[in-house]
Amino acid sequence: MVCKNCLVVSAAIVVACVGGAIAFAQNEKPKAPPSNPHANNPHAAPQGQPEMKLPKGWTMEDMQACMVAGTPGEQHQFMASHAGTWHGKETMWMGPDSEAMNTTCTAVNTSLLDGRFVRVNVNSEMPGMGPFMGEGTYGYDNVSGKYVCSWIDSMSTGFSTGTGELSADKKTMTWNFTFNCPITKKPAMMREVDTFKSENEMTMEMFGNDPKTGKEFKMIHIDYTRK
Repeated sequence: MVCKNCLVVSAAIVVACVGGAIAFAQNEKPKAPPSNPHANNPHAAPQGQPEMKLPKGWTMEDMQACMVAGTPGEQHQFMASHAGTWHGKETMWMGPDSEAMNTTCTAVNTSLLDGRFVRVNVNSEMPGMGPFMGEGTYGYDNVSGKYVCSWIDSMSTGFSTGTGELSADKKTMTWNFTFNCPITKKPAMMREVDTFKSENEMTMEMFGNDPKTGKEFKMIHIDYTRK
């Protein structure tokens, strides 16, 4: 049977993944810097202060690569499209043959650092375990070309981290998460599939392996509606 900590971690990640950002994210790539690498540069020093010097051995292309890596784009706009407060009707299973448990959850999404990241705050009532609070930070890494996240909550002491891939039609997001299993004392994986049914409706399915048998089973199903 999946331990409670494992289940809580997976439930928290699932709720958070309705996420998205609230802030505006620009769609255009930054233009190449002029001959002065700091003129019209968003990273330039404030007026009246000395300009930042390029590190020894750096080229203009190096600076441009850093600027591109830090500039929000269309992937961040996709997250922004799921901004707001989402209410979820949740069904959970503790193991492959266990009975279903039902609860509800709420996730509130806010933006960080000019739309580069998203903070998701979750509140829920875990059956048999009481109130639950969790917080995730989500974004899109321009360098790796993947959606990324980290997660902490009130019923664990470790971080969960994940990467996501969006389907070409933007209707399905598939996440793979890593966390440390309290039973096996080893890294474990969870797989999540988010399906965007309409502008204000989505479903989430989470799958994990039973630490006793290694058998994969469906851990969580949530039907979300945006308020």
